[in-house]
Amino acid sequence: MDQTIADILEFVEENDVKFIRLAYCDLFGIQKNMAIMAGQLKKAFEEGIIFDASAVKGFQTVEHSDLFLVPDGSTVTILPWRPSHERVMRICCNVKNPDGTDFEGYSRNILKKAVQRSVDMGYICNIGTECEFYLFKTDEAGEPTTEPFDHGGYNDIAPLDKCENIRREICLAIEEMGLLPESSHHERGPGQNEVDFRYSDALSAADNFITFKMVVKSIAAQNGLYASFLPKPLHQESGNGLHINLSLSQGGKNLFQRGDKHSANAESFIAGILARSAEMAAFLNPLTNSYSRLGSFEAPKYVTWSHQNRSQLIRIPASTEERTRMEMRAADPACNPYLAFALLIHAGLDGIEQKARLLPPDNRNLFEVDDPMLPTLPHSLEQALQLAENSSFIHRVLPEPIVEKYIAEKKRECASCRSAADRQAFELARYFHTI
Repeated sequence: MDQTIADILEFVEENDVKFIRLAYCDLFGIQKNMAIMAGQLKKAFEEGIIFDASAVKGFQTVEHSDLFLVPDGSTVTILPWRPSHERVMRICCNVKNPDGTDFEGYSRNILKKAVQRSVDMGYICNIGTECEFYLFKTDEAGEPTTEPFDHGGYNDIAPLDKCENIRREICLAIEEMGLLPESSHHERGPGQNEVDFRYSDALSAADNFITFKMVVKSIAAQNGLYASFLPKPLHQESGNGLHINLSLSQGGKNLFQRGDKHSANAESFIAGILARSAEMAAFLNPLTNSYSRLGSFEAPKYVTWSHQNRSQLIRIPASTEERTRMEMRAADPACNPYLAFALLIHAGLDGIEQKARLLPPDNRNLFEVDDPMLPTLPHSLEQALQLAENSSFIHRVLPEPIVEKYIAEKKRECASCRSAADRQAFELARYFHTI
């Protein structure tokens, strides 16, 4: 038996672990899990644990409903907020077909292929995320309301910032789980918060993001609150963004250099992402609600780039050495991170292969400019889906069944939204309790 697996089984026995959560997510990035007893973990590693894939959005039909969860031993972590006696462990899983091959409809497998393409071309892509979320009060029955937990603003302190103890619990929990939070603060909106992560390899970054959302929601609930990652939960307030920081290294050297002189390949990587950003929007901004956020409160709508300027789709922060990177500012935390990161990597690598030329930066404050000559992101999910459906890039880098299922489901959401008498009420009813 593989020594790593043997070590995990020994750890489980020695540390009073009784329950194993086999974690995965559906096509739309909603985390799922199946709990098994510790005695079944060896079987899970060797054979997988069967589950009904027809009950998971975007997976299989009832005619071919059997898939298997196979733990990835590199993702083992204890859930620190669960009891210290008869402890709970979480492991991210791969999803396999009955014959042991990878299930192509599982988004984690899709990101693995994007990472492998990067390695085959001689590059390592690291990703760090900056994620925003709101904390809302709950009612007497414990159900979420839309009343913010506080009325603080950006970088406020107590007593305006009532969220600091919750952020502290979150950061300590994820640090204990092996994630690397770097900073946290109150954001612009009432009850809005942000936690930023140190960069890691792309697959770990996606696993960590899914884990982070679970931790935030769990700790908020333990404190009688509800955490929402909905892109625009409050119509007149700042939206929740997911800023995705990407760096590219070759031979151990970061190709993003400080100042205005980036390597040619780094510029082509940025140009490739800019060229495909509108086509990728349906996956990076996946809800009808996502498009209410773009164009205000530091959420860009124009397809442009610059240094430091936060009104741009892509900016180069004023960082140095290994932390030098590009920041993609339009995505939101409702996305499936495995699909989002895979698409960004493929688009950037296409840019390198095509030696795409990066246009000059736009240094204006584009929140105060209305420039019809600039390319824009889609204005609605309907428009984004049409661009994705007609995109040769999307159809090339994603398996066709994924594209078909994703677009079909999102079109149904759009149709339901169009027929609703009150769009905001529809979006809250549809998304607020799950995102």
